[in-house]
Amino acid sequence: MPKNSKAIKRELDDEVTESVKDLLSNEDTGDDSFKKSSLTVNEDSQVEKDKDIEEGSDIEEERPAWNSKAQYILAQVGFSVGLGNVWRFPYLCQKNGGGAYLVPYLVLLLIIGIPLFFLELSVGQRIRRGSIGVWNYISPKLGGIGFASCIVCFFVALYYNVIISWSLFYFSQSFQHPLPWDQCPLVKNGTTTYLQPECDKSSPTTYYWYRKALNISDSISEGGGLNWRMALCLLSAWFMVCLAMIKGIQSSGKIMYFSSLFPYVVLICFLVRGLLLKGSWDGIRHMFTPKLEIMLEPKVWREAATQVFFALGLGFGGVIAFSSYNKRDNNCHFDAVLVSFINFFTSVLATLVVFAVLGFKANILNEKCVAVNSEKILGMLNTGILSHDLVPHHIHFPSITAADYHQMYVIIKGVKEEDFTALNLEPCQIEDELNKAEQGTGLAFIAFTEAMTHFPASPFWSVMFFLMLVNLGLGSMFGTIEGIITPLVDTFKIRKELLTVGCCVTAFGIGLIFVQRSGNYFVTMFDDYSATLPLLIIVVLENIAVAWIYGTDRFMDDLKDMLGFTPYKYYYFMWKFISPLVLTALLLASAVQMGLNSPGYNAWNEELAIEMPVRYPFWGLVVCFTLMILALLPVPVVLIIRFFNLIEDEDGSLSAVSYKRGRMIKEENILEGDDTSLFHGKIPSELSSPNPGKNIYRKQSGSPILDVDTAPNGRYGIGYLMADIPDSPESVL
Repeated sequence: MPKNSKAIKRELDDEVTESVKDLLSNEDTGDDSFKKSSLTVNEDSQVEKDKDIEEGSDIEEERPAWNSKAQYILAQVGFSVGLGNVWRFPYLCQKNGGGAYLVPYLVLLLIIGIPLFFLELSVGQRIRRGSIGVWNYISPKLGGIGFASCIVCFFVALYYNVIISWSLFYFSQSFQHPLPWDQCPLVKNGTTTYLQPECDKSSPTTYYWYRKALNISDSISEGGGLNWRMALCLLSAWFMVCLAMIKGIQSSGKIMYFSSLFPYVVLICFLVRGLLLKGSWDGIRHMFTPKLEIMLEPKVWREAATQVFFALGLGFGGVIAFSSYNKRDNNCHFDAVLVSFINFFTSVLATLVVFAVLGFKANILNEKCVAVNSEKILGMLNTGILSHDLVPHHIHFPSITAADYHQMYVIIKGVKEEDFTALNLEPCQIEDELNKAEQGTGLAFIAFTEAMTHFPASPFWSVMFFLMLVNLGLGSMFGTIEGIITPLVDTFKIRKELLTVGCCVTAFGIGLIFVQRSGNYFVTMFDDYSATLPLLIIVVLENIAVAWIYGTDRFMDDLKDMLGFTPYKYYYFMWKFISPLVLTALLLASAVQMGLNSPGYNAWNEELAIEMPVRYPFWGLVVCFTLMILALLPVPVVLIIRFFNLIEDEDGSLSAVSYKRGRMIKEENILEGDDTSLFHGKIPSELSSPNPGKNIYRKQSGSPILDVDTAPNGRYGIGYLMADIPDSPESVL
């Protein structure tokens, strides 16, 4: 080769090296096959590269990526599998037909759960931005969806971490034997000792929850001051969240291996231990005995749809945020199906555990009931109120069984039909105890806690249980906080560490209202009004934005380009017709139910030692509706601003913004009526790119077109993006 040809080749090699460096900055640096790919770029690409880089900027921002596919799946599982799987699903299953409830749940999982979960995964993975960037990119006029998701995430994070703080408190109190909620405390009055009246009227675990843990006030209007022990637990909870999230997925991803897997270890241990307990099979049999007549009620389908919706974390932005750190050729369809069914089977596993333990508890309570009522019958036999002829000869009172008592109860009830009520005898049926199944905090901190006091080595099981609740809560909190941090960092280029600390400190300060004596009532308020309707509206708008504004056909083409295969036509019909209709029906049903039920909460009555329904005061109603309005306010605000172009930049287009080199730059105005593809059909120089600028991907006029297979491993989603470009002959250089 002539000497001057070598000089020319050296200069071109420098340009190729810089271009390859740009390309590799968005891929896995450990992928040898990718590094060895040869790329040919002409001199015009260097000009475009100079346009992308801000003056004086020599460093290109790299987007973090998951260390492995397993880490990503565990993160999604940790986010979707939360406290609701343990204390909400078993209650709904028992309430809505037992095993028959699984039928509507599975049907709705296929209709709205998996399709919408797949939709969020795919838009996050392809656009590689948080919720704000994704919905700004898909439909600028509906860009407020992303801001609304962030606000809802913040509202939920405020009270969700309070539940983690409650679990931390019980965890810290579990290292003692006997457990502090095992017995009612004694009160000494001079020479007289008696049980604490409030505890005696309720139960030891109920008393400990309301009086010792929460020290609850009689109403939401009575603040009662801070509960300092709970305030310290809340501080600890936010400190753990901040520490885990301060580096984003680089720090939280490693914690996922423990926080996502440990709950399964505990659930399996509880299941094995529970099945060995007396009465556990009674609970499981009661749980899964189908009540087909209940399954046909509309209320069952509405509650199943709501559970599917919230179980997968749809609308929060956490799903989009986590998937935005994926490689573009990752098989997100496989991920959607896998995570959805892991979530479902986790709920079934938790239901088995809960009702095995509750069956054991019901058996113990039933034995106590039989013993107490047998003493009553024996007393009435001795006083002549009842005849000895009513008692079968084979029954011996010292060793009476539940079956013997039931036989005797039926005989006495038949003979003394008119006077039976005055005898004050109870039926003592295990089913009656199991039908009293609790949900939410009532299940975790009262019913399940009471059952564990009867376990051998009860402190060990209590420690395991509440440590499991902490991990379940933290897994969901990581996704919730990621749904706030990722969109804000992507959009406003704030330093992630500072934003994370600021968010956690602010949330802790506001969260102090939840750890005052009336804090439990505020948790109920936020749980009922800050998320339910706003999230339903957000997901309806997400579905409409993709299926009807952007276009289902174009979206399917984009998925084919990204995944390497065309998703099933099933998703086309779900996204375009079925899911929007089902979501709209669910939204209307939820709104009607909320309208029919007057806003209120259950307040603890100290004198009667029971919960009583109470209506919110006027200011409480104002707070309830303010929460819903604030959560949804960004949607109409952004729509009005962009529809009327109230805020203009130099190009007169508010939405003509793209993300390059770790900053936002203005692009040429994009016609709204353009029917070309969102991801690959437009000329890249005219398209608002969701990526940091990679000039190697650009098709410039006058430059050779690079034929890059964007998804060689998309079928299985386990390989990283690899450019398959033949080596350029030396004569070209």
